[in-house]
Amino acid sequence: MASILDEYEDSQNIRQSAQQHSRLSSTNIGITHSGFVNARLEEEKPIFNKQRIDFTPPEKINHLAVCNNQLCMSLGKDTLLRIDLAKPDQPNQTELGRKDDSKVHRLFLDPTGSHLLISLNTSECLYLNRNTQKVRSLSRWRGHLIESVGWNKLLGNETSTGPILVGTSQGIIFEAEISANEGSLFNTNPDQYFRQVHSVEEDGKPAPVCCLEVERGLENKYFIIATTRKRLFQFVGKVAEGSEQQGFSSIFNQNQDLLPSFQEFPANMGHSEITFYTPKLRTSPKAFAWMMGNGVLYGQLDYVRPDSLLSDVQVWEYTPDIDLNHNKPISIVLTQFHFLLLLHDRVKAICTLNGQVVYEDVFPDKFGSLKKMIKDPVGGLVWIYTERAVFRYHIQRESRDVWQMYMSMNKFDLAKEYCRDRPECMDMVLAKEAEHCFQNKRYLESAMCYAQTQNYFEEIALKFIEAKQEEALKEFLLKKLNNLKPSERTQITLLVTWLAELYLNRLGQLESDGNSVIFKETRDEFRQFLSSSKHRDCLYNNRTTIYDLLASHGNVDDMVYFSVVMQDYERVISHYCQHDEYSAALDVLSKHCDEKLFYKFSPVLMQHIPKNVVDAWIQMGKRLDPKKLIPALMNYSQMGSTQQINETIRYMEFCVYELMVTEEAIHNYLLSLYAKYKPDSLLWYLEQAGTHASEIHYDLKYALRLCAEHGYRQACVLVYRIMELYEEAVDLALEVDVDLAKSCANLPEDDEELRKKLWLKIAKHVVQKEEDVKKAMNCLSSCNLLKIEDILPFFPDFVTIDHFKEAICLSLEEYNQHIEELKQEMEEATESAKRIREDIQEMRNKYGVVDSQEKCAACDFPLLNRPFYLFLCGHMFHNDCLLQEVTPHLSAFKQNRLEDLHKKLAATTQSSKSRHRPAPKDEGDTSSLGKATAGTSREQIKSDIDDIVASECVYCGELMIKSIDKPFIDPQKFEEEKSSWKI
Repeated sequence: MASILDEYEDSQNIRQSAQQHSRLSSTNIGITHSGFVNARLEEEKPIFNKQRIDFTPPEKINHLAVCNNQLCMSLGKDTLLRIDLAKPDQPNQTELGRKDDSKVHRLFLDPTGSHLLISLNTSECLYLNRNTQKVRSLSRWRGHLIESVGWNKLLGNETSTGPILVGTSQGIIFEAEISANEGSLFNTNPDQYFRQVHSVEEDGKPAPVCCLEVERGLENKYFIIATTRKRLFQFVGKVAEGSEQQGFSSIFNQNQDLLPSFQEFPANMGHSEITFYTPKLRTSPKAFAWMMGNGVLYGQLDYVRPDSLLSDVQVWEYTPDIDLNHNKPISIVLTQFHFLLLLHDRVKAICTLNGQVVYEDVFPDKFGSLKKMIKDPVGGLVWIYTERAVFRYHIQRESRDVWQMYMSMNKFDLAKEYCRDRPECMDMVLAKEAEHCFQNKRYLESAMCYAQTQNYFEEIALKFIEAKQEEALKEFLLKKLNNLKPSERTQITLLVTWLAELYLNRLGQLESDGNSVIFKETRDEFRQFLSSSKHRDCLYNNRTTIYDLLASHGNVDDMVYFSVVMQDYERVISHYCQHDEYSAALDVLSKHCDEKLFYKFSPVLMQHIPKNVVDAWIQMGKRLDPKKLIPALMNYSQMGSTQQINETIRYMEFCVYELMVTEEAIHNYLLSLYAKYKPDSLLWYLEQAGTHASEIHYDLKYALRLCAEHGYRQACVLVYRIMELYEEAVDLALEVDVDLAKSCANLPEDDEELRKKLWLKIAKHVVQKEEDVKKAMNCLSSCNLLKIEDILPFFPDFVTIDHFKEAICLSLEEYNQHIEELKQEMEEATESAKRIREDIQEMRNKYGVVDSQEKCAACDFPLLNRPFYLFLCGHMFHNDCLLQEVTPHLSAFKQNRLEDLHKKLAATTQSSKSRHRPAPKDEGDTSSLGKATAGTSREQIKSDIDDIVASECVYCGELMIKSIDKPFIDPQKFEEEKSSWKI
């Protein structure tokens, strides 16, 4: 269908070039400078676009249902295929598990696409949820052949259908509810209940309920439509507020005393079907079409009427080629301006405005006869299937040129509704509506419409400025700003700054007029504009300009608000500090937790609200670096009040004991604070900090100097001990307490000489300084390294021996006891040597019997053929076999030693052979002596070899135990061994 402008162009072919120019001009279009050019570059696509689905079913398709992009089809006898159209490459196949001859009668899929009901021809019904693979039988439904289901669009969800209506082939209407959740221990069925609520008849006999539809109107009024082959029933009733979950029984009860309202037609084609059209912008159906024997009953749905839902009803009779006996319609689908009829070999589209056939699509015979047509109410696609193929129709742009008629009638809402997918037409409608509103002095509405057009921005802005309509101009700018793309930064910056100026002017005017209510509303609107996330980048990049505008108007409150929105907390905190609002500044710091701002403003805040500041620091925990806070703390701890000093110590203790900070600067600072202001805690801190230098986190030299400056000698002793300067520690401790010195003297446990020296210092101090002989004697008992003779030189000459009598006697007794212990040890050593000699002699006389048939344990050859070894355990080895077995287990040192011994043995053997040759007579004595010496040396070498090789049995001794973790094959020879096994 061509547009008005195209028709105009075709009628003026003689002046084609001139007309093309006039189409772009404002004179012909009637609207000021539209930014669209209405040029047809290609043919418009057809309204009904058919597409065959690339799907070859493995079995014949019996039934198909689709809703909410969920497609379910019954294949063959026992197979159910489910496809999520958003993921068509992931089909899900389920077996119904029926072993009898039952067949699928109908499929019913709820609006959410979650609940599938499978009606069988054996009067049974199965249930399958989208999220499960398990097909469950509805036991309460058994014995009823289900023909229709009225879904609950209000209460239905993925896990429950809510109350629904079910129509059977016997004309009975049941109410039921199905839940996908597992039931209780005693009720595991998905069907919660199944009760009869009504029954319908035709000609005094039960008639199958072909279709059921439930719709909700105003004021909790419900409309239920049920159809049979010739009748259309309506049930209207109200449901109490909050009782929707109780079902529809009350609606049928309200109509129980009255005959139900129905329309009946004489012709009967064996079945009927009703379909509804729901526009995108509404939640309830707007129109209906009922396919029955006499034709198609078409009309609107009016939810305001009290007695009937149907209005503007008319019957479109079937075209002459439709024969109810041989070529009756199978299904019907209603769209916005058409209804589609499905015949056995074709689809017809009839316009609802004039009843004319506007489209007809004949299917080839190779696909078989058409079985059913379904429309997805959510996706809007129309699906048609045969036994071997599936098709779908995309219905697009039914209302291509309706907008022009509505626009000429000034029905702009309807005009816009029918050209939403044509921006050039929408622009024309909006421009015409804006001009119409402006002429009727409805400036705000005009501004909203102008902002959505492509007309020149300058002309529209000047138009409102000339009319002195700043509010309308502001609305126009706001709407225009929201329509801009993020890439149009220059335009966004211009509009944002202009709007800020308009808002500030308006606020100033309202403040001077004293209109507080409108002033508050405008300020809230302005602040909402400043905090808009959509234009945040623009406001942030131009925040200096906004600050200047706010400052020029003297608007301090909004400046602070804008600073918070821009997260310019430094400016906010500075503002609060300048106005002595330190608590407010700290609140901003604590809320936004910016470490840099804490470091910057803590000195000022610490001066005025130290406790609150330290509380905020503690709350920040490890996010703050205590080192960066030390300058502020040191500044006010030196010149501040007692409260500031106590809070400084509190935070340092928190860092050390709670955060476990190990930085030396922190510990040194806490140490200095303890030394200056809290000496009672100094010694405790030093003691718990550790006793070894590796555990200490403060500077030992600094701590020593600090303690010495303040005269804390006991603390100095502790530091000396940690530094392992024990002599200095003892010297200083003797000035404080002898017991403290004793504890220091016992610390060098590994250095007895130093420990003795330290105890001598203590003894000398006790004797010479304190002149206390008893304490000196106690030193002897405290340290076992000191003897009475060590401390005697420290006593003066006039001291009598009576004071040392006991100590001297005790020392002599210890010497005597030590001598006795040494004598005992000597006797035990002599006895042990005697026993060892006896064992050696006994071993020399030991022997073993070797049978002539015995074999070597290593090579399995006769033992007596070569020199051999016999072990007490019974193992016997040839000399060379034992050497070969033992050598790999020896250490490198012993292997080298063994090799040297063999070389020496070979050398002595060679020299022995040379000596057997005749010697000169005068050399006889010398030769005899050399022979004896060589024999002795050879026996010694053999003995040494035996000690290495035959010290223990190689199979029973420690060598075998130590080799348990060694591989059977040497790792260096593994590859060679491995390659030798290859074929």
